[in-house]
Amino acid sequence: MRTPGPIVAPTQKATRQLPTLQRFLGYLQPYRKEVPVALMFVAIGATTQSIGPFLIGWSIDNLIVKGNLQGLYLMLGVLFFVYAVGILAIRAQILRVGWIVQRVLGQLRQDIFTKIQSLPVSFFDRSEAGDLMSRLLNDVSVVNQAFGQTIAQMLGNLFSLVGIVIMMLVINLRLGLVSNLTVPLMLITTGFFARWARARFRVTRETIGELSTKLEEDIGSVREAQAFNRVQMNIEEFNALNAANRDANVQAVAITSAFLPSIDFLNTLATAVVLAYGGYLAYIGEATVGIVTASLLYVQQFFRPVQILSQFYTQAQSALAGVERIFQLLDQPSQLNDAGDAAEMPPIQGEVRFEAVTFGYNPDQPVLKNVNLLAKPGQTIALVGPTGAGKSTIINLILRFYDVSTGAVKIDDIDVRAVTQASLRRQIGIVLQDNILFGGTVAENIAFGRPDATQAQIEAAAQVANVHDFITQLPQGYSTLVGERGANLSQGQRQLMSIARAVLINPRILILDEATSSIDTRTEGLVQDAIDRILADRTSFVIAHRLSTVTQADQVLVIQQGEIVEQGTHTELIAKQGVYANLYALQLGTAIAA
Repeated sequence: MRTPGPIVAPTQKATRQLPTLQRFLGYLQPYRKEVPVALMFVAIGATTQSIGPFLIGWSIDNLIVKGNLQGLYLMLGVLFFVYAVGILAIRAQILRVGWIVQRVLGQLRQDIFTKIQSLPVSFFDRSEAGDLMSRLLNDVSVVNQAFGQTIAQMLGNLFSLVGIVIMMLVINLRLGLVSNLTVPLMLITTGFFARWARARFRVTRETIGELSTKLEEDIGSVREAQAFNRVQMNIEEFNALNAANRDANVQAVAITSAFLPSIDFLNTLATAVVLAYGGYLAYIGEATVGIVTASLLYVQQFFRPVQILSQFYTQAQSALAGVERIFQLLDQPSQLNDAGDAAEMPPIQGEVRFEAVTFGYNPDQPVLKNVNLLAKPGQTIALVGPTGAGKSTIINLILRFYDVSTGAVKIDDIDVRAVTQASLRRQIGIVLQDNILFGGTVAENIAFGRPDATQAQIEAAAQVANVHDFITQLPQGYSTLVGERGANLSQGQRQLMSIARAVLINPRILILDEATSSIDTRTEGLVQDAIDRILADRTSFVIAHRLSTVTQADQVLVIQQGEIVEQGTHTELIAKQGVYANLYALQLGTAIAA
């Protein structure tokens, strides 16, 4: 069982926040015309918020004190109009900003999925599906929570904050300056908690990724866990990861719970300062009651945006930790790139040649060592040998999932690195031991590699693969849903449909990886008959552990420790009485004993 883990090692320093934020804001570029409109509504809403207390203070000094009821009624109408405009502007800003942000997040999800699809096979050798899903779903969800609608409120409050500070200084400079004495304390407090929160929220994102990996792995292996009595152990492992995620979130919440009361204390302190100093100025006649009242209202308004901004800031810490993980994934090297002058692979005739090929997934540990082989057009090449000998690696190099370390893989005397990967793989079919079907219809699964195929072509491929009769007996025939990963079908039925999928693309090179294993004897006959049909006039590579299935191969390559130790027909290798003959005798003896 693999141990879940992040793409980037925990010891690696995470991306600094400012570059991460700048890169995220770069997603706004396509909406540069909509952003000024949204900011206009933000500015209108902020202006109405900052004008209100000034008008109330002015009304106290110039209307209420002087007993001007008519003017007071008129001012109430003005205030109603101002706040109504503000409400409409705030609604418009939320709608406009939300419209922009949701499209940015949609593009981010699309970029993540596109990146995952383009990553090389070697990336998935060292990464966990659950962690990738966590980045696509959980991390983007956290970003959505922080920036989806909250950012609209944050922008409005930021503008309001600026307007409030200006108005406090305008109505009475000295009182305004004293009122803002708590701002440095607020900035110091925010900076302190920000550094503390950043690390905690990054841990929460990493632990939820590990938890997702564990869930994905254990849900997919419930049957095996019960069969091998690992249920309790799996529960304990999950509990440990769940506890780590819980503790990380508790620590993050603890930071928030300490931060918000600190801001409330500063709010109370500022109110007391304004009340005391404003009262003093009013007592000595250097400030009116209306100015002191307006200043108190502004202080209350000042800390309301500060509280909202502080809450957003804690959310933003978690969101930016998620964005960092997303960008770490997006920055992974993409699939093997086509050469700048890569050409389209011409129609393949079927010759495959390995010329002194050496390759290792780890450069220091070669899996294949100086391998030379030649498959002529139409030949069937059987690859046999123990697990880990390098059989699947040969297949991976033909498909160019990896590039050789030294030597060359050539098809029709063309180096596979000289052509585009798409044009190469378009002419190669593959049938695996455990083929994956998707949650669509039978017809859609058969046409997976050729979505434009007609119904007649799909049915013809199914007939060649000996699966047409079975499909016609299904409730909706070719329109029947196969269920997630083909859960509604047997192993043999999935295998036959996979063969039909390969038949439909009409490949010139066919790869079979234990295509007849894990199925019953009756179905094996159908599968073998279908395979015999599609092998005709095609170059094929057959990986087999059951040697009885490769006795008719044109060449049998015996591979041990990354080297071809024997090569020839079944008859030739039996006569040689070497490694292959011993393997065959061992399997035959086992079969007889059974």
